[in-house]
Amino acid sequence: MYEIKTQAFFSAAHHLLNYDGECENQHGHNWMVEAYVKGDTLDKSNILIDYKVLKKELNTVLDLLDHKDINELPEFHGESPSSEMIAAFIYTKLKEKIVQLSKISVWETQTSCASYFEED
Repeated sequence: MYEIKTQAFFSAAHHLLNYDGECENQHGHNWMVEAYVKGDTLDKSNILIDYKVLKKELNTVLDLLDHKDINELPEFHGESPSSEMIAAFIYTKLKEKIVQLSKISVWETQTSCASYFEED
């Protein structure tokens, strides 16, 4: 089994619903996103997927979030846009284009991240 990972970044604001603490106030992050792809078959160039393709598709999804108030996006209407929910959103969108996608990790700080993946 092979696995590759790429990183991309976006900036956005959000606030958590049903939360008692500072994060209930609107605030922003410079988010880092890691996209993981797994597979057991390499192409004729002996690569799993071209990094350029993965990065392009990931950035297309991140453009939906970049410099936005995530709470205002229709996909998060009435939902608390936690890092967990943002990871699931990115995973679902990116999986439409990258079928070998295995996991998305969303870092809201240098020491805190949430990941989303589906069980096999």
